[in-house]
Amino acid sequence: MKWIKMSLKTTVEAEDLVSCTLAELGVEGIEIEDKVPLTEEEKARMFIDILPDLGEDDGEAVVSFYLDPDIDVEAKLSEINEALDELREFTDIGEASIQVSETEDKDWINNWKEFFKPFRVDDRIWIKPTWEKMPDTHSNDLVIEIDPGTAFGTGSHETTRLCILNMKERMKKGDSVLDVGCGSGILSILAKKIGSGYTIGVDVDENAVKISQENAEVNQLPARSDMTEPENYSGTWEQNPEVIDFITGNLIESRELREKVGLERYDLVVANILADIIIPLSAVIGECMKKEAVFISSGIIKEKEGAVTKALCANGFQIVDVTRMGDWVSIVCIKK
Repeated sequence: MKWIKMSLKTTVEAEDLVSCTLAELGVEGIEIEDKVPLTEEEKARMFIDILPDLGEDDGEAVVSFYLDPDIDVEAKLSEINEALDELREFTDIGEASIQVSETEDKDWINNWKEFFKPFRVDDRIWIKPTWEKMPDTHSNDLVIEIDPGTAFGTGSHETTRLCILNMKERMKKGDSVLDVGCGSGILSILAKKIGSGYTIGVDVDENAVKISQENAEVNQLPARSDMTEPENYSGTWEQNPEVIDFITGNLIESRELREKVGLERYDLVVANILADIIIPLSAVIGECMKKEAVFISSGIIKEKEGAVTKALCANGFQIVDVTRMGDWVSIVCIKK
């Protein structure tokens, strides 16, 4: 089938904020085009030696995304323009004009795989796509294999890298871990590989839960989910520290789900989602955490750091660290 392609002209400075806003509106398959030179690290990750001449960086960017033609495209466009008007009130997003076109019927969802290569997160952790061969590694390297499919979480985005580095620093062996918005399952898998106790990932997206279980099994980690074994999750289930659980649901809206997952149960909670979700999550997630438990939040665009910090402090959390990478922020706090 053909897809509706929308190309939004903005600025390099605002491209992440615009992309984040589109994601909050449920838009998937976002592409960013600009003339910002790649860093040496980025070129190494993409196995690129010679780049085409893109010209001088002019500060402009194009954020493109694809819509199913069966949806109400005019209504979605109106929703997007309304959100862009709100952004204009506090930052320069450029002209923000949107060009609409129809794409060829091609597998654009999978085209990005050509550029997803194995890469190091730090001096020990490797992220490897399931379809790629692994470069030479050292005996103490920790390799996580991932096929994110249409779920969020390749490990290459700044938000996920911030979570990985903070988890490595803050998590203790045997800690019980709750991964909110588990996406591809990458953070649940990391937790188990560095020694967590009982670990569970939760996502509102059924597809993400299914992909998370598959990725855990690719990494030789026992896993189960309510997508493959719904009978095991109809009531309170046995929480086996040897098995990663992945379940579907909304922890913000469902007190019943929070009770099932476990109240005052977790030593560490990680949420790599978006600021506008972390803010309401901060009001309820403490119910699932032990006293002095660690909450690592990421996916926070820098313009919303203040709002997230205010919400966390208002809901009984003490900020202990703030780390940044590019335009993104991760906040580490303790439940008091």
